Amino acid sequence: MVKFVDEELVKIRKEVLDMWTLVYDQMRNVCEAIPSSDKEKAWDVLIREKRVNASELKLDCDVEDFLVLYNPVAIDLRFALAMLKINADLERIGDFAENIARFIIKQNGEPIDPELLKRIRLQEMVDGLLDMLITSRLALDKEDLAMANSLFEKDNLLDEINAQATDVLAEYAKEHPDKTGFCIDFKSVFLRLERAGDHVTNLAEEIVFYIDAEVLKHASDETKMQKALASRMKEGQD
Repeated sequence: MVKFVDEELVKIRKEVLDMWTLVYDQMRNVCEAIPSSDKEKAWDVLIREKRVNASELKLDCDVEDFLVLYNPVAIDLRFALAMLKINADLERIGDFAENIARFIIKQNGEPIDPELLKRIRLQEMVDGLLDMLITSRLALDKEDLAMANSLFEKDNLLDEINAQATDVLAEYAKEHPDKTGFCIDFKSVFLRLERAGDHVTNLAEEIVFYIDAEVLKHASDETKMQKALASRMKEGQD
């Protein structure tokens, strides 16, 4: 019985990590397409979204079957519950990549003004989000609490850039009145990147729950930041 349980756990873990990679590739590809308004790459993201949805459904079924067949307890139960929630958050991040792809397809195909991209810090935000996705995957793969806790602090950068984007776009629209509609639509990209970051912190919460049996879902931002700081101090000591 124990052998079969272990085999199922390994199988589910692999599926989750594969889903993580798929969603990461979706977000990376769509973000690469933004500056040049690459519609071909955006369409590729839309097509691959079906794979994300199919992976989510299969993983849900596999975890539910595991719960029913093996009636897990303790850490195995926490693992299964965490994987269900992680699966849902990954699918939502995939949805945000799809939304950004649709924004690109709506545009006229002209590259975005490089000066605007610099002022609005798009690449910095993209790099921050992709780093969070990589870190969160590694945190689960290595069962590393410090990595998971570090994500609560990393999310602040995305919040900051998103908050500034409104003023930058408003100023740009005044300078280029013909781009007002574009600026309104472009703001949605930053909203989705920021929301994707929020979902990565959800992933971190579930990893902490699985490893340490600590529930952070409704914990205050101060509590999460304290955990992030403690993790940084521990890394420095190591």
